[in-house]
Amino acid sequence: MRRAAAILLAVLVAAGGLAGCATPTDDRPSVYVTTNILGDVVSEIAGEQLEVITLMAPGADPHSFELSAQQVAGLRDADLIVANGLGLEEGLAQHVEAAAHDGVPVVEAGDHLDVLEYAEGAGPDPHFWTDPAQMLLVVDAIAPLLGELAGDAEADVLAAAADYRASLLALDEEMAGSLGAIPAEHRALVTNHHVFGYLARRFDVTLLGAAIPGGTTLAAPSPADLHELVTAIDTAGVRTIFAESSQPDRLVQVLADEADRDVAVVELITESLAPTGEPGDTYLDMMHVNTERIVQGLSP
Repeated sequence: MRRAAAILLAVLVAAGGLAGCATPTDDRPSVYVTTNILGDVVSEIAGEQLEVITLMAPGADPHSFELSAQQVAGLRDADLIVANGLGLEEGLAQHVEAAAHDGVPVVEAGDHLDVLEYAEGAGPDPHFWTDPAQMLLVVDAIAPLLGELAGDAEADVLAAAADYRASLLALDEEMAGSLGAIPAEHRALVTNHHVFGYLARRFDVTLLGAAIPGGTTLAAPSPADLHELVTAIDTAGVRTIFAESSQPDRLVQVLADEADRDVAVVELITESLAPTGEPGDTYLDMMHVNTERIVQGLSP
């Protein structure tokens, strides 16, 4: 099956059918990664030793993203697949499962976390990356696999993983200091989608609510949801609400209008990295940018 997928992939490349998609280009072991956030982390660890193919381009919504036929063919011929799991990649799960059934090794970040459940009983929260300590757990889980795949270059991969761990520890310390400096009564987030549960748990931030219930951007808020959130905004005296970059801020702007008060809408980079060259185009920079914007938005 994997040989057949490789032949199909070669035919598609020859026909120009993979234009614009990340695809294998050499004989290095290939690591397919579902999200661009994890793709960036894996690339930092793998360096030049492995070929990392990230399926989701910057700006993609992981909840609604779907693979092309060409990407499906490549996925099933991978040497390793790294996925987020916990229900995040709603349009990719069946393809990852099919590749695993064909014998492709799959590692899901969600299997190595201190998983947080949504408060409203909507299942596990997949947005672990908002807490650098959880990303550390993922790095510790995938680094040995990447090292083994790199063969003679295993030491280089493990050294890169150690360097990246140090960067994550520094990020965690920076976020703790910056968010901790916000007075507790102002340390409250209102967003248009539940993304920051892990951040809130790690750094003692209150989540007042989100315009979209549950963990998927495919859901829609009810009038009762909006009314409840508006009440929370007024009661807490929130002056800033946050919209994620993968979704328009229309819902959050409606909240600001419904609250009938001067509430700023600030964009955060959440489920997808920014385009290359823009602020937030790597995982570490995304976290730095978001922390800075949250601090500015919530500080009195």
